[in-house]
Amino acid sequence: MIKTSYFIIILSLLICISFVNASDDTLMIMVGAASKPAAEELIEAYTKKTGIKIDASYGGSGVLLTQLQLAKKGDLYFPGSIDFIDKAKSLDLIYPETVTPVVYLVPAINVHKGNPHKIHSLKDLCKPGLRIILGNPECVCLGVFAVELAETRFSKDEMIAFRKNIINYTTSCSKVATSISLKSADAVIGWNVFKYWDPKRIESIKLSPDELIRVSYLSIAITKYCKNRKLAQDFISFMTSSEGMKYFSKFKYFTTSKDALDFVGKKIPVGGKTYELPDSWK
Repeated sequence: MIKTSYFIIILSLLICISFVNASDDTLMIMVGAASKPAAEELIEAYTKKTGIKIDASYGGSGVLLTQLQLAKKGDLYFPGSIDFIDKAKSLDLIYPETVTPVVYLVPAINVHKGNPHKIHSLKDLCKPGLRIILGNPECVCLGVFAVELAETRFSKDEMIAFRKNIINYTTSCSKVATSISLKSADAVIGWNVFKYWDPKRIESIKLSPDELIRVSYLSIAITKYCKNRKLAQDFISFMTSSEGMKYFSKFKYFTTSKDALDFVGKKIPVGGKTYELPDSWK
């Protein structure tokens, strides 16, 4: 059983306190860690260009959603997958008409540079003795995709072997990537871009087109608690402009769905149907 309730509540209370002094000329952005390296540079560039201060909170998409729901503060929600945008819609926390696709991500296996354990496919993650870390599927977009892949592509026996190899769950995409950088795991189910976050330590193993189920994409939306919609929309326009997209291109995010599907090598759903997490993973 994955237990995150106390962590989410405590973190949400802390974020409530930090929101007290918010002003109308400051943007508060909840940023899923799947975009952290690019988002940090983009936000810095926007502030330098406009003088607008941005308070960014980075973390697991589900944790950020809970913060938004409990604190009732925050101008923009930028989670790590469309699944959490859909959840925000269902909770009436964002304006649906403001949802704007930004970049695209393809699931991959991430290992230490040189691939010492010779992992080349999803089923290689069932080899006995491997140390695997996943994003917590209850609050991390990447964890949802990992569980979906495992539940869809593994037989019953393979699933048992795979779950025996899981040694921990993390609370954000960036922590999944860091577990490879720090060698606290032998392999993770991550994103193809992780190797560009730490190219000296991380290698990404491309999944075959038949292993993949769908491509993820990151969207941003204005929240129902936004204090200045015009300013929030201006930031979205900057993010999706050629000037803003260069920060994502630097870290090799796919800037169009065509680019992502060309990389996959097969037409598969982009975004697709929101995956419902089985009770056995909760």
